[in-house]
Amino acid sequence: MTGNTCTLPNTTNNSNLRKSQDNLKSQGKVKVDTKVEQQNLQLEFNRELYSSRRQRFWYRYFTFPELDTILTDFQIIFERDPAARNWMEVLCCYPGLHALLLHRLAHKLYRPRVPVIPRLISHLGRFLTGIEIHPGAQIGQGVFIDHGMGVVIGETAIIGDYSLIYQGVTLGGTGKETGKRHPTIGKNVVVGAGAKVLGNLNIGDNVRIGAGSIVLRHVPSDCTIVGIPGRVVSKSGQRTGVLEHGKLPDAEAAVTRALVDRIEQLEQQLQTLMGDTRNSNNV
Repeated sequence: MTGNTCTLPNTTNNSNLRKSQDNLKSQGKVKVDTKVEQQNLQLEFNRELYSSRRQRFWYRYFTFPELDTILTDFQIIFERDPAARNWMEVLCCYPGLHALLLHRLAHKLYRPRVPVIPRLISHLGRFLTGIEIHPGAQIGQGVFIDHGMGVVIGETAIIGDYSLIYQGVTLGGTGKETGKRHPTIGKNVVVGAGAKVLGNLNIGDNVRIGAGSIVLRHVPSDCTIVGIPGRVVSKSGQRTGVLEHGKLPDAEAAVTRALVDRIEQLEQQLQTLMGDTRNSNNV
């Protein structure tokens, strides 16, 4: 290809050119008889080829069929955040939305392997919002990153539709293995502030992960995870509310209460045994 013209090394051996010649000839538009007519036909073919390539390039990089997804990202904020007052406030003052917009652009360029530019866009997003999302991450529609400072989402992470992520969350990998090494988050999942989900894990739909939890194992759908490491403390089998993470049970308190109850039970048994021993000695 030279400049804006695509030259063919051998006109007679080019199948595409022969097809174009046959089509035009059958339609009676041109007769391929002379050398001049053949050259004109080649120029016409080159122009059509260049035009089609340009159209494909424009559609791939500068059209946004993801517009519906972006609108859903915008609208979900009003449903999830009671502090959202109007569209101008959301558009200008929500870094989570800004980070997602930049990520969707970076991901669009990342898929066809455009070099450098996707990472630069990702870096710009981190600089502006404090949210680091690798351009390779796959994020569904209606995802809301609330506050967002310190959120890290790795290259092979997958986040399902309508999930809610709070500040300080890490969806990271473990070790230096290649391939799928980051978690897959299901739909309608709540990941509390400071929670870490590490490794190639599957987190089911409608899961709530408590603030500060560290999840290192697969998690089934419709349950609640808290603690370090994360443990299932509730499994209802029903869809959970997206903003009820403040009502998560305290697993450590439950364990402590159980230990205290057990100690009290053992003390009562010990007192009973000691009383029986004294009575037998008196006899």
